Amino acid sequence: MRRGYLHVTRFPVQRKVIESPGLSGQPFALVEEVRGQRRVAFASTRALKVGVRTGMTLTAATALEPELKHFPYRPQDDAQALRVLGESLLGLCPGFQRSAPDGLWFDAGAAHLVGGEPELGARVLEVCAEQGYRGHVTVASEAFTSRVLARHGTLRVEVVPEGLGARALAPLPLRSLEDDTVRAFTVLGLSTLGEVAALPAGAVVARGGAPAARAHARCRGVDDTPFDPEPLEEALEDRVVLDAPADTFEPVQFALKTLLDRLSARLSGRQRAAVRLTFVLRLDPTGEAQVPLLLARPTARAKLLLELARHRLGELRLEAPVAEVAVRVDAHDVDLGQQLALGDEPEGDAALEGVLSRLATTLGEEALFSASLEAAHRPEAAHGARAFHPPEARRGLLSTAEPEGPVTVWREAGAARERPSRLLERPARLDAEVAASGALLAARLAGKRHRVTAMAGPERLGGEWWTDTPYQRDYYRVHFEGLGPAWVFRDGRDGGFYLQGLFD
Repeated sequence: MRRGYLHVTRFPVQRKVIESPGLSGQPFALVEEVRGQRRVAFASTRALKVGVRTGMTLTAATALEPELKHFPYRPQDDAQALRVLGESLLGLCPGFQRSAPDGLWFDAGAAHLVGGEPELGARVLEVCAEQGYRGHVTVASEAFTSRVLARHGTLRVEVVPEGLGARALAPLPLRSLEDDTVRAFTVLGLSTLGEVAALPAGAVVARGGAPAARAHARCRGVDDTPFDPEPLEEALEDRVVLDAPADTFEPVQFALKTLLDRLSARLSGRQRAAVRLTFVLRLDPTGEAQVPLLLARPTARAKLLLELARHRLGELRLEAPVAEVAVRVDAHDVDLGQQLALGDEPEGDAALEGVLSRLATTLGEEALFSASLEAAHRPEAAHGARAFHPPEARRGLLSTAEPEGPVTVWREAGAARERPSRLLERPARLDAEVAASGALLAARLAGKRHRVTAMAGPERLGGEWWTDTPYQRDYYRVHFEGLGPAWVFRDGRDGGFYLQGLFD
């Protein structure tokens, strides 16, 4: 199969800078404890320039660079960040396999859908760049070929045709093997993978055994390592451990941005959108605070989620410093995008989402209401208020949902009959002035007389004859001077005029 390898140079260092932008351009190291000593696992570019190297003790590194900052190296954090990166690629490739600590393989079998393997490699790097990472991509038929060329090659995107793995590997230095067989081949005076590939297979086995034989085969472009795609986690959850417990919101905010950027990338890769989130703040030394966030509309936009998180958590008062920040997606839906009307601006719609989500989270989920259609023909009873929740299915051209029942469109004189945007809960009787012909001439509202300047209709509505309150009405669209268009009906029982609603 064709597989690609994404190599992110010194991935743990890049991840740390993304999480803490203030470290950009600064000398720092990620430190792990080895046999009771703290040693450098990874170092920033500026630290490397002054001589800091992997494996060096922290004491020696600090002697070279007195301003060196150091942080604990947590392999599990990098493993989780690599998983996030892999899931963000799912819109381009069917699966991925992590290769700790700084890369991953991905299935390149769907490259033809984006224009070919070079274009796939470029798109993969674009997704990485959106998350702040810089890397290299190689697409080949063997796992070893793709990984080694991505790590030690010179091209940002390289594609190795089928059967040409050995030719592509030949110029690479012997250290590209990255295992104990390097020493065995070095003592023979070899310096490139091409020279290793040229050795007789029998002599390699006799001198170095199975490991050397395996390295020799890989240098010749022969590698049967299977591709083992990782299963997707059903629960979308991520966490960041703070370098030190925080008693102000600023460090928590940096952690939230990291987490929401990651969750947004994972959701986008799965083509999902978050509906409900829960923020978990774990305190030092014990305890935690859980804060839910209900979204007005399903979304995977990190910027909007961060804005709502700031509003929700910015004024929170806690009894102890925050040691860890976690975000959990409690509910998500298919992300079918959003269809805007002609002239609509996404920025204005995002602002509306922010307002609705703030209302829902500040006042409570049951405090925000929306209209719900009811199975009634009487206009004032045809809708009711229900607690607001994000829509379960999308409508419009992007929707895959079918209507629950037949859709009826009433038409009159070639145009759809209009309904007012504001319906009164109960029709209000008008103090009406009526001509001898029965036409409405004027009406008094709030003590003020409004003359009728235009009137269209009638539209006859009636029903509920089987109940104690049947109705028979003739509806008119009436334009009142100084008031504007209104929906008015004449009751068939008492002959009076009633105001039903107003048009915007």
